[in-house]
Parts: sequence; C-alpha cells; structure tokens
Amino acid sequence: MYLYKATCSEILNPKQKGAQQKAGGEKGQVRCRRQGSEGKNNPPLMCWSSLRANTQLELKQLEELHTLTLQDTVRAHTGMTYRNLGKSGLRVSCLGLGTWVTFGGQISDEVAEQLMTIAYESGVNLFDTAEVYAAGKAEIILGNIIKKKCWRRSSLVITTKLYWGGKAETERGLSRKHIIEGLKGSLQRMQLEYVDVVFANRPDNNTPMEEIVRAMTYVINQGMAMYWGTSRWTAMEIMEAYSVARQFNLIPPVCEQAEYHLFQREKVELQLPELYHKIGVGAMTWSPLACGIITGKYENGIPESSRASMKSYQWLRDKILSEDGKKQQAKLKELGHIAEKLGCTLPQLAVAWCLRNEGVSSVLLGTSSPEQLTENLGAIQVLPKMTSYVVSDIDHILGNRPYSKKDYRS
Repeated sequence: MYLYKATCSEILNPKQKGAQQKAGGEKGQVRCRRQGSEGKNNPPLMCWSSLRANTQLELKQLEELHTLTLQDTVRAHTGMTYRNLGKSGLRVSCLGLGTWVTFGGQISDEVAEQLMTIAYESGVNLFDTAEVYAAGKAEIILGNIIKKKCWRRSSLVITTKLYWGGKAETERGLSRKHIIEGLKGSLQRMQLEYVDVVFANRPDNNTPMEEIVRAMTYVINQGMAMYWGTSRWTAMEIMEAYSVARQFNLIPPVCEQAEYHLFQREKVELQLPELYHKIGVGAMTWSPLACGIITGKYENGIPESSRASMKSYQWLRDKILSEDGKKQQAKLKELGHIAEKLGCTLPQLAVAWCLRNEGVSSVLLGTSSPEQLTENLGAIQVLPKMTSYVVSDIDHILGNRPYSKKDYRS
C-alpha cells in the first residue's frame, strides 16, 4: 500500500499553479504511481526517498526562517523533557538555571554567559532570578546576555521574585506599591517587556492577602507578567491566596518555589502534592545539592573557593561543621556507592532524585562553572535509572522519608 502525504512545497497558490502545469513536471519532484494506474485520475504518489528529502529541505528552510539552529530545539539531542508548571499551560524544562549567589557575585559576567549558553543549547528554557540577587545586578547580567544572544523572547521562560527591593521602607514587602514598582524596576534592569512568572519571595504579614492577590492580578492584566507564584510560603498561606482569588474573581498563584533535596523533603513530598491536586499549584524546587553540601566537596573541610567560605554564608559553614553536618557527609559516602552502580556522579544522582518526584515541575540548578553545569544536566540521563528499588535504597540510607497520616493508617 502506498500512502500520499502532501508537503508544503505541493500546496500552490493560484499564480504558481498555472506555471507548474506548463512545466510538465520537468522541475517537479520524482513521483511514483501504482502499477496499472496510468491514464487514471489518481493523485500522484511520492517516493519515500523524495518525501524524506523534501522534509529535510523544509526543516532547513524553517530553520533559516526563524534564524535558529537545530541545536536550539535539542530535546532529541540531550533528552531534555518539559513539564507543565503546576496545572497551568506553561511548559518549562525539567531543569532550570538559577542566578542566586552566582550571577553578579561568585562568577564573572563571562562565565555567566557561558552558563546560560550551555543551558539554552541543552534545552533549558527556564531562567530564574530576583530583585534582591546581588542588589539587582543579577537581573542586569541576565538581561544583557539575553539581548546579546538575540534569543527569541518567546522561547524563554524568565522568572523573578519580589520582596527585598531596597533600603527604604516602601521598597520592600508585598504592598501593591512595591509589587508594581518592584516589577517595573526588574523589567527595566532585564530590558524586558514582561516576565513569565513573578514570585512573591516570602509571605508578608504586614500586607492583607487581598491586596497581594489584587496587585498580582493587576500586573498580569497589564502585561507585565504572565503568571504569579509564591516562594517560601506555607500551604495555609497559599490556600488563603487561592481562596481570595476565587472569592473576588482574581488570578490565583500557579506555583510555589521550595527548597528540596536529599536532606529537606517534608514540604515538597507531603504538603505541595495536596495543593497540586486540590488547586493546581505546582512545585519549582531549588538547591538540589543543598548549597553544595551534596557535591561531596565539604568532606574534608571548607575549600577556599567554595560558597561556605564566603563571609555572608557563615550559617552554611556552621551547618557543615556541626554534628548533623558530619552525619550527612557519612550518608553521602554511602550514596556514592549507589551512584557508582548507576554509572553517574553523586550530584547527578541527587538531581535525578529530585526530578523523579512527579509533583516537581522544574528543578533550578545553581552552578558556578561550565563543567559543573554540564555534569548536572547529565542527571536527565540518570532519571530512567531511578527505579523503585533504587529510591528505596536511598530512603534506607537517608532515614528521613516523611510519612503522612494516610501512611500511618495503612
């Protein structure tokens, strides 16, 4: 049986139609007909080799039309997968690139550009920042790179967070004034017309929830943002925001940014799944390597170039050198054996472990070097190896799996 499939090149406009009839097929493509069908009014049938050639030609023309390389759509090349952000229609890469600590601080602008380029060419479309990161410099660097690279804005998902915008009393918090002015400032620094998601970077007890939800709805209706979400909010606070939105016909949050890694599990594994199923709020998680603790680089102390050696991260240094920190390092040694069996590194195992959670829309990576980013992106290849047996072995080593009331009943 032969199948006929029309290609773009076969769909003619009226001006071209008459010219091709005169050409008599001299410049047309090679066609095949069924045996014995000559003289009948049967539609022409394309040879498979010709069809394949035409398809490749059309892809090349499409590529030139949109000024992008096939590496820009690298799902087949890297295995990058995309998930819905909560129950919204926004599709985000399962791995995103964060700018906390690194952009405008730990790394140079040149390294930041290298990281974003590697991420984008590996299928990452989600880039996260905040007005407070490096006092706004992280947003400036992010915007400069996007402009320099001439990436299509529609191919990117840019998110930022609001709360700490400046030293003045009116430059922080989640008042209507700061949400609107703060987002305008972020857009100006990033040289963008809009962000895809604007997050409330922490709850604000000084501002009524209705005011917060109305302000977020306003910036969305004004085209300054597509969606809004929360960060470090409790399940009760998120539920209150949703209830207010439904009561006054406003726009509810679609996502919560939460810390999630091998040693921090309860919120993402117990509270957020319930919110997802009830009101559609998804999870975008950060710090999958626990600020570098899970990389194993702190096994023999604090390296000088590490994050824990920075003055502003004394709390991280104290955490690593504490008794709990030493116990965590011992567990990481055991997890290293599992990583060896799977043929991956410990950081890749840790990131894949986060990705295996179905409620997680995207995991934000915070890396300081191209080598580290490339290694972490390789976690996608480890994800299929995260079987129930492997996860069970990891839970046995960690001994911190959270249990819900339903688990106790059963």
